[in-house]
Amino acid sequence: MKQVLQHLKDGATEVAEVPAPRAGRGQLLIRTRRTLVSAGTERMLVEFGKGNLLDKALQQPDKVRMVLDKVRTDGLWPTLAAVRNKLDQPLPMGYCNVGEVVELGEAVRGFVVGERVASNGRHADLVAVPVNLCARVPAGVDDDAAAFTVLGAIALQGTRLAQPTLGEAVVVVGLGLIGLVTVQLLRAQGCRVLGIDRDASRLELARRFGAETVDLARGVDPVAAVVAFSRERGADAVLITASTKSNDPVHQAAQMCRKRGRIVLVGTAGLELSRADFYEKELTFQVSCSYGPGRYDPDYEEHGHDYPVGFVRWTEQRNFEAVLDMLAERRLDVAPLVTHRFEIAHAERAYEVVAGSEPSLGIMLQYQSAQAQVARTVELASGAAAPAAGTATALRTSFVGAGNYAGAVLIPAFKSAGAHLATVSSSGGASGVHLGRKFGFAQATTDNGALLADARTDVVVVCTRHNTHAELVLSALAAGKHVFVEKPLALTHADLARVESAARGVPGQRLMVGFNRRFAPQVQQIKRLLDTAPGPKALIMTINAGAIPADHWIQDPAIGGGRLVGEACHFIDLVRFLVAAPIASVRVDRMHMATRDTATIHLAFADGSIATIAYLSNGSKAFPKERLEVFAAGRVLQLDNFRRLAGFGWPGFSSMNLWRQDKGQLACVRAFVQAVRSGAPTPIPLDELIEVSRVSIDAQEMAR
Repeated sequence: MKQVLQHLKDGATEVAEVPAPRAGRGQLLIRTRRTLVSAGTERMLVEFGKGNLLDKALQQPDKVRMVLDKVRTDGLWPTLAAVRNKLDQPLPMGYCNVGEVVELGEAVRGFVVGERVASNGRHADLVAVPVNLCARVPAGVDDDAAAFTVLGAIALQGTRLAQPTLGEAVVVVGLGLIGLVTVQLLRAQGCRVLGIDRDASRLELARRFGAETVDLARGVDPVAAVVAFSRERGADAVLITASTKSNDPVHQAAQMCRKRGRIVLVGTAGLELSRADFYEKELTFQVSCSYGPGRYDPDYEEHGHDYPVGFVRWTEQRNFEAVLDMLAERRLDVAPLVTHRFEIAHAERAYEVVAGSEPSLGIMLQYQSAQAQVARTVELASGAAAPAAGTATALRTSFVGAGNYAGAVLIPAFKSAGAHLATVSSSGGASGVHLGRKFGFAQATTDNGALLADARTDVVVVCTRHNTHAELVLSALAAGKHVFVEKPLALTHADLARVESAARGVPGQRLMVGFNRRFAPQVQQIKRLLDTAPGPKALIMTINAGAIPADHWIQDPAIGGGRLVGEACHFIDLVRFLVAAPIASVRVDRMHMATRDTATIHLAFADGSIATIAYLSNGSKAFPKERLEVFAAGRVLQLDNFRRLAGFGWPGFSSMNLWRQDKGQLACVRAFVQAVRSGAPTPIPLDELIEVSRVSIDAQEMAR
């Protein structure tokens, strides 16, 4: 299928051939008929992409601070690699979609195959959209009008926040698509409306919709015009629907308002506010968040948990429905807002209009819906010819998951180790195609079942969200594959027991977890030194992990499992490797925080050694992330952030420093690849994988 992608690295727009997405749990698979290009938002993304690194940095000062912190802790080259990898990822464009339902995901209620729906789906032939971000299109609303649903909901949410009442004088600053819809919504509320812009055609449309106007291109003072329009009282409310970096719209809005007036920012504007502007009039200022209540709430959007109508009358979905009702009743007229039409195959031309000087408003992309086939695998021209079956060095490797870590670390590591890259799978399709072309995969797919069943794949690498790991490992082992799974191996003891049983039943297949720290060169040096030190050891591992919001998926017990099982497992494995003795007991003390991710894990080993792992989310990002201290036989080793290793009291050893951080990812993958090729044992014995995984699950459960 075709999908529009925006490359943030250089601003290029591409219509790519990508595999069709799957309708996941709680999702609808929609065959697109129309999508509307949001000129403001999408122009901003195009302009950001076309800027150089300095331009991008100036637009995101908060990201610059994060980069500088990473340089101080991890070094320049790893930081540059991380920044380039982030900018290299293509961004699927669009959020105003109308189409026909072709498939229902598990647990979907209230929709049927064949009906038309409006959604925030992308510019693509087929889109998978959560049920709460879809609304049924009434029979009297055509596809063009329905494509304005989501954009109309943005205008509606801003209007609701302004709380307009019959007869009030309300100003709309910026008469783009959202501004012109806002004018109509306010007129429907019985308000007197004044629209402000500098584009003559947009001003004419605003007048057509019943507003009075101010033409900034003629040098008119907008504040004076509002004073006259409001009968010398000042505006009751001002809605800013413009897109600008200037502080002027907010400053002028404050001057326009009456005492205790309301200002709502729907678009974007500079926010260097003057206290005097707001203090004397006791003005209310609010920023409107997209389509309405539920936006950016994973429980609502991803998990389909609706808000009770008695407590939240207007959610995102109910705002969609309200807009569609107004379209059906002809109280909202969007036909005059469409200025350009392009077939999806020619979407690049649409974005030339968006980024250019040609006057435009609504740019409609049209789709040949009957031709949009649900093809979930595409061949990639970049793919190298597959080696013959049975070739000793073939190691045909497929990836389930195409996220940041896969693209930045695992795929390059397997390619460097000489593996043939066969198929890459992703849920949406676009990221899989991007990484597939970048690294030379033969295929990209959204069909995990087909990937696992493919006899041409020898190794499956699992790098998806944590709750899927156990089932994917079980399926891959059952399909006769060797498996490399990014941590954790499982989230529950029950799943871990199933994986252990399956792995022990196929001793000829290698199962590896990506516990890479033990393969780091400095850790290997520590291990060699400790092998010469008799007696038990004491280890202190400090991880300055940084805060992650409570609503992040890794904090969800059912999806991420929590940070101790999802991330601290790395360090449980590291100390287990260095001590080289079974873990006899585990105890967890945690700080009383909502996320439960600031904790100390105390381990005792069968040989008398002890280890304390301090996993801390309440520190500064400017401080190094990982520090290991080892006390043994009257000597000490200190490893800082996998760059500087110092020895105290070790004969013949004082330090081992690296130019760049090395956490052992490449060595970990190479060891696994070599084991599969040679038939040697898995680099980390299965007993240790299961032991570390079991202790990690125990630690997470204790923290809860």
